[in-house]
Amino acid sequence: MALIGFLMSMAAWAEEKTAVMEEIVVTGEKLVTPTKQPNETVYTGSEVTQKGMEIQGVKANTSIYEAIDILPGISVESPDPYGLSAESRNVRVRGVRGSLGSMTVEGVPNWGGNPIGPREYLYDTENLQSIAVYKGAVPADFSTGVGSRGGAIELKPRWPEDKFGFDFDQAFGSYGYNRSFFRLDSGKLPGIDTGISGSYSLTNANKWKGPGDLGPRNNINVMLKQPVGDKDQVKVWFNYNDVSQNLYMPLTYYQAQNLNTNYNKDYNASLTGKASQDINYYDYNRGSYLNKDILSIIPVTINDTLKLSFKPYYAIENTEILGGSTSQGGLITKRARDIDRYGVISQIESKFSFATASLGYWVESNDMKIITQNFDPVSSANKGYGMYTVNDGNGIVQSPFLKLAGNISDFDWQGGIKYFYYSDPASQGYTSSAPTYNLVLAPDLYREAKEYSEWLPTVGLGYNLSDFMQLYTSYARNQVRPYSYVPIITLYNQNRSTFQKAGVTLNDLFNGYDMEISDNIELGARFHKDWFDMTPAVFYSKNDHMLTTVYDPRVNLSYQQNIGKATGCGFELETNIYLNKDITFFVNPTYSVLTYDDNLTYQGKTLDTKGKQVVDVPPWLIKTGLILKYDDFEIVPMIRYLTDRYGDAENKEKIGDYLVTDLNLSYTKRKLSFTDALKISLQFHNLLNREYISVINASDDNRAGSTSYYVGAPFTTVLALSMEF
Repeated sequence: MALIGFLMSMAAWAEEKTAVMEEIVVTGEKLVTPTKQPNETVYTGSEVTQKGMEIQGVKANTSIYEAIDILPGISVESPDPYGLSAESRNVRVRGVRGSLGSMTVEGVPNWGGNPIGPREYLYDTENLQSIAVYKGAVPADFSTGVGSRGGAIELKPRWPEDKFGFDFDQAFGSYGYNRSFFRLDSGKLPGIDTGISGSYSLTNANKWKGPGDLGPRNNINVMLKQPVGDKDQVKVWFNYNDVSQNLYMPLTYYQAQNLNTNYNKDYNASLTGKASQDINYYDYNRGSYLNKDILSIIPVTINDTLKLSFKPYYAIENTEILGGSTSQGGLITKRARDIDRYGVISQIESKFSFATASLGYWVESNDMKIITQNFDPVSSANKGYGMYTVNDGNGIVQSPFLKLAGNISDFDWQGGIKYFYYSDPASQGYTSSAPTYNLVLAPDLYREAKEYSEWLPTVGLGYNLSDFMQLYTSYARNQVRPYSYVPIITLYNQNRSTFQKAGVTLNDLFNGYDMEISDNIELGARFHKDWFDMTPAVFYSKNDHMLTTVYDPRVNLSYQQNIGKATGCGFELETNIYLNKDITFFVNPTYSVLTYDDNLTYQGKTLDTKGKQVVDVPPWLIKTGLILKYDDFEIVPMIRYLTDRYGDAENKEKIGDYLVTDLNLSYTKRKLSFTDALKISLQFHNLLNREYISVINASDDNRAGSTSYYVGAPFTTVLALSMEF
């Protein structure tokens, strides 16, 4: 009732303002706008515009997470200032890890394993028109990859332009940063109206501390748009991304508490000949990431009320990551993954007098080969496999869905149901031991096939109080398929004799795996006038079957099983205020509570976790800034503030709050003799050179002493030039 009262008072206040400011028209460039799927009636997400991505600087060019960091409810942490550290970045969506969410290009899913979740570092955002984010209710026709418990992100491509054009961007910055981006649009080709765009970017940077590089990163993107008949356009998207980089060294909690001493601590620059030291050699801690994706969108319009669409796709991932490992007895571990995914999304949409109906089916087959291999850091000799398994066939996803959306008087409504089914293939494990390290079949490492399924309903209701105000509410059930296979297999292999003596097989451990489920409710409002946009919302979630560490007295060991529960709630406010045509003020605060429902048991000891905040969830997260324009100049100061977080489930490892300030200065001139538009910008990140902990690398149930921490990047400057032809 308090929220309803607040919303009604806002309506009255805005009506009063309308009367006073009736003859004043103020325009502003949108940073964030409400969003919904094309066949929906209720807005359930937010969309970051090109301007919203642009003001966040060059880090938003190569990282999708950095590009959406302006939104409330989204917490993004990274150890580098340029958005280049692949798989070292953390994101949480209303407290839930974003790796448990989904990412799509025009609805086609992007995901992988080890780690689970989206590959957000694959794209150049100059090739995107906008990015839509769904934090609670995810539309039923959204193909969510591994699931959407951690939200859903949709990339909306900047398809080939209708007119010929050429874009060029060049940037230089601190620590050897340099990036070149080129994009060519053919325009409509004579006679056939085909549109083609092609882009290439090359990005390099040194690590800001320690030896090593964050590149090169090579990206190629090709898009095609072909009109078919009067109403349809066939579209094709191809993306190639290849990154090679050295990794940053994490800190322990003790080291994190002494940042003055350990802020610049990193991997060793040279070899010593001592295994205990050389596992920390910088070039033994690096990764190479290669991804190739192709998809097409094929619409078939039957008539004005009936339309079909088909989205076939194919994705390849080849990655190798080296890392020194004390748990493997002072060895270098190579994690290799080869993943092939292919599938199709088919959908039929029909318009009736009372609603629009969408019926569809998503099917995907994935072949995932993930192994770990060990090497001696001094001699480089092969020391066998930490994990070697062979799947008996492919994993299969099948997901039919139905969605209805319509309007009744001042009410907008929609409802949908999706069935998610995942068939996890059986796999056979092998061992390898000295002196030959040949692979030997191990019956106790066999894991039988399993099937997981869940019905996922979604409903939304909006009520239009006036032309500028809408109340809305939504409910959705979200899930994420089982994950974290490598840690449990590795633990079994390291303690194999103990498990064998107790008569426990690897398959027994996987019998405790299940899909994580969340039920999400949201209530809010949207206000829109010429001079402001405001979206306040409250949200609530129940999270079940969370992957949680449990103690097994049979082997005196602990490992993860899907038995945890947590409750979340909070408030967020998304606001743009256009003070006049040259001044835009935005402020996006979030208050989040995500707490464990019960105590957790670890190594025979009950951990005091009931009612404690989940790892790495700051209660308050505030993002704010100004866009100030004067003639051709633009000044954008921004502030990001996080309150205290914890690195363990018992809330013993406290990480203090921090405030980071950025500043972007730019000059833009249009219609010059040699270019349609010239823009020069100077960017300052972490302007006050604040030393702080950025990434907390932990599972939701981490105990004290098992979490690693990464520091945030120091003061960084970038000079960028862009031209349009």
